[in-house]
Order: sequence, then C-alpha cells, then structure tokens
Amino acid sequence: MLKQLMLLSLLSVLVYFLSWPVVVEPISWQAPEAPEYRGKYLPNRVLADYEPMLMDGLTGPEGVVVGRDGRVYATTEQGWILRWSPGQAQPERWVKLPGRPLGITWDNSDGFWVADAFTGVFHITAEGEQTLVLSEVAGKPLLYANDLVLAANGKLYISDSTARFSAKAYGHTYKASLVDILEHGYTGRVVEFDPVSGASREVLTGLSFANGVTTDSNGEFILVNETSEYRVWKHWLKGEKAGNSEILIDNLPGFPDNILAGQDGRYWLGFTSPRIALLDNLADKPFARKVVQRLPAWVRPKAKLYGHVLAIDGSGRIVQNLQDPEAHYPLTTGASEDDQYLYISSLVAGELARIEKSALGL
Repeated sequence: MLKQLMLLSLLSVLVYFLSWPVVVEPISWQAPEAPEYRGKYLPNRVLADYEPMLMDGLTGPEGVVVGRDGRVYATTEQGWILRWSPGQAQPERWVKLPGRPLGITWDNSDGFWVADAFTGVFHITAEGEQTLVLSEVAGKPLLYANDLVLAANGKLYISDSTARFSAKAYGHTYKASLVDILEHGYTGRVVEFDPVSGASREVLTGLSFANGVTTDSNGEFILVNETSEYRVWKHWLKGEKAGNSEILIDNLPGFPDNILAGQDGRYWLGFTSPRIALLDNLADKPFARKVVQRLPAWVRPKAKLYGHVLAIDGSGRIVQNLQDPEAHYPLTTGASEDDQYLYISSLVAGELARIEKSALGL
C-alpha cells in the first residue's frame, strides 16, 4: 500500500510538471554564446567605491535624471519621485504617482515626462502638477511603460516592454519582467507621442522586452535596449535612413536595462544582471521552459547580483566599463551624469549611488 501511495504521488508530481497550465508560451530562439568577462568586459571594482545618497526610507531609484534646475531626480518603488538639491544630504519627496514610475526625462521647459509602469505616461510641471497623458497606443494599452525620452523633433519616444504581462497585474515590474523574459515573446514596442497634437503611433515593434530609450543631441536617432536579446538598437529619425533600424551592439554580457545620453557623446548602459546560463541553454527548448515556470518561484531563474555599467559611443564602441562583482550596490539599471558626478540607478537599492567623475578620468 505504501509503495502504491508513493508511486501515485510521484505520478502526480510528474503530471504536474509536464502538463499543469502556466501563463507562459515560450518561443524557441537561438541564444548567442555569452562573452567572457575579459578584454573589454574585464572585471573591476569601480562601482564599489560609491558615495551613498540617502532616500528617506524609500527604495529602488530605477530612473535618475539631473534636472535643468540642478537638482537630481529619482523614481522609486513606492511611487515617489525624490529630488536632491545641490549640497543637501536629505532628499525631498516631491511628487507621488499612482503606480511604479520608472523612466524620467525633461520636457521642453522645467517639467518632466515620467513612465509609470502601472498606469502610463505622465507629465509633471515644475510646480509638481501631474497629468496622465498616454495610456494606450494603436488600440492597445501600455501594459508596461518603461522608459522615455524627448527628442529634438519635439516627439516623445516611449518603450512599452511587453503586451503580454502587465506590470500592474503582477504588482511589481521585476516579477512581470521575469515571466516575459522566460517566455521570450516579441511583443515589446517603442511608440512615438506628439505632446502638441496628442497623436501617437508605433515606430518599432517585435522587441523581446523593450527597455531603455534615449536619443542623441541632434535628434538623428534613438537607441533602444532589447533586454531579452542582449542588444541595443539604433532607430533613425532623420536623414536617408529615417524610419529604419539597425543593431548598434549585440551579444552583451548581461540584461541591458536603462540607456541614457551623457556628456561628450557617451551613452550610459546599465545591466540589471549578468546573463543566466540556464536561460541561454534552454533558449531552443520551449517545453523545458514551461517546466521551469512550474517550479516554485524561489527555484526559477532570477537576476544575479553583479553591478555593471557601460558607456558606449554612437557607433557602439565601449568607452567605459564600470563593475562591482560583489554587488555592494544591487541590481544596477543605468547611470546619469552632470559636470561633477555619475549617478548610478538601481531596481531595489535603498540609496542612490554617485561617483566623482574625476575618479573615473572623465
């Protein structure tokens, strides 16, 4: 009898792992062989030597920008946008959005545009008045508004990471991203929004988790991180190539998150995590990835703790390689700079990191 019960239990477990319904419908793809951490990706500990900026008990400074007023602004997990005035250690809780704000960028005056992953795109005036301006494009809701940038043509370019897994429904952007990355669908997009006319349209579709977006100072192109494919796209806005896209840099060593234009032609690119060997090995095995999704959440693949930020130029050449293998500052997402400091953003940290640019030779 005991043997029969054990057999029945094992059979039940087997049936569960082989056939229990899951939310993902994994797509087969070919993962490139991950580059080693040497040469242009040679490990160092530069990011470990950061100066912490207090966050008034809040966490997750995922999007960071230096305003025209000289203040540093950061979005947080709790919905608040914090700002630090020059010379002040404590931030001000400036504006609270209804969901999880991620990307933040200037408008044409002294206000900001913010991507709220749960709700859509907000405009915030210099006085802190907020208005929801965009929640759907081409008849489809913004399920995961991630990042945005205002280009020289006056248009706003916004990444909508996935059309499959709502950040709000999962209650956390990280949880929704893990599911979408495991599925590896191609439902991410970049949309264009005209703040003057209110018109919007899709300009780049079929991305596997569309993430960071930035533009060059002349508005000739935008750069877009495609997280699940470990690459950065260049989409042309002007010139002979207008409307066309090309891969700027690919087969990156980690999952690219934010990308932000810096000074002297630099574009700062952050990695939330290095590549995960299991995901790459199962890239062409969609059924096995379904089985993985049936495992307890604590067993499934998740971000590795490793700090890493790159700077590339407009041709995709790596010009800075900043790392922290021990991840003293966890889940780095990108960087922003002013004349004196480089500010490092994070998905979950309880402080904002900054490093003197002079220490980096910048």
